[in-house]
Formats: sequence, C-alpha cells, structure tokens
Amino acid sequence: MTNFLQIQNIDKTFNPNSDIEVKALQDINLEIDKGEFVVLAGPSGSGKTTLLNLIGGLDDATEGKIILDGTTITHMEEKRLSKERRDHIGFVFQAYNLVSVLNGKENIEYIMKLQGRSQKECDERVAEIAKKLGILELLHKLPSHMSGGQQQRIAVARAVASKPKLILADEPTANLDSASAKELMDMMQKLNEKEGITVVFSSHDPLVINMAKRLVSLKDGKIINNEILT
Repeated sequence: MTNFLQIQNIDKTFNPNSDIEVKALQDINLEIDKGEFVVLAGPSGSGKTTLLNLIGGLDDATEGKIILDGTTITHMEEKRLSKERRDHIGFVFQAYNLVSVLNGKENIEYIMKLQGRSQKECDERVAEIAKKLGILELLHKLPSHMSGGQQQRIAVARAVASKPKLILADEPTANLDSASAKELMDMMQKLNEKEGITVVFSSHDPLVINMAKRLVSLKDGKIINNEILT
C-alpha cells in the first residue's frame, strides 16, 4: 500500500551560499498513513515548523520531494499548488488567522466559498460541523467578541469544513489556557477518529504530545526519533 504522505530526502536551507546560511532541515525521511494522528515535537529551532510548512506547500524544499496522496507537491507551479492547498489541506495556525470582519459561520465557510460550493452546501456543512464541535453559539459572533479558545475552535471548524485530506496545525495550543487547550485537543482527536482526517501537529506542549498516536522528534533539523504510540 502506498503511503498517504511521503517525505523523501528533504533538505531545507535558508540563505544558501551566503555567510548566514541556515540548514533548517537535513535528510528528512518520513512516511505517514491515511488517518494517522502525528505530532512533530522538538525545541524551538528544531525544524518542526519548517517541516510543517513544507508539507503544507507554504514553502518549498531545497532538496528532496514530498508526495501527498500520489501527487508530488514540491517544486509545483504556484497556481496548481494553491489549488492543491485549497482543496486538500486544512491549516490551523497558532494566531487563529480568522477574518475579522466575518462572523463565525462566514469564517467557517470561507474555503468552501473559494471552492465554488453552493450556499446550500455551505449552510449544511457549517451546521453539521458546528453541532459536532459544539460551537453553534459562536456562528453569529465576530472574532473580536470571542475568547482565544473560541477563535481557535472556529479556526479548526474552518480547517475541516471543506473535508480536506490532511489537517496541519502549528503549535495550536500555544495561546490557549490549559482548559481550552484540552478542549481543542479532544476536538481534534474526535475529528481524526470520526472523519478519518490525517492530522499532523507541531508542538512542544506535553498535552499535545501525550495525545499523539505517532511521535516524531526533531533536533537541529534532523529526525532523532519516530515512534508509534499505543
């Protein structure tokens, strides 16, 4: 069986061939199956966010290639890559990145609107996700009237609403209190199990790490441990 996500011989160098050259990732090899819940762990500067950005097509590798569900996304032409991100990858950012002038419902359906989905389809999917995630009361609120935890829950709903193949989350609990962080992780675990979405987090939060089904530890741009947890 072909792995859902294949990361092959990836190197990432910033400012190559200069006095301030930084080798952020070196010879990264990793295979992830569909439906896995993976956490990339490591201290600041270990390369976990850089790797997440490469997987999500937000940056390009210096060497090597990344194959997502049979499609090579490294060195892909930008217009096609943008469509690949829009249709197949959901992002959950540390800073939420909600559109401030849109309410919760409008933020959740934003990607679906970009995909050309009908309003009826958007309405039905938002209602389904909001009920599943317990955020019906947030649909008509603007982000400025939500707590950090509430904004992050809307961000998760937006990420999964379009039914992507893969969810990527960069330090999603970093700006949350412990109760909100636990709530978020329970929600992500439920989505992973009930909707079968493959999830890859970057984090050094013990709460996140303890909920991983696979832990990939990085240090100085290299994988030092790749462990399936039970």
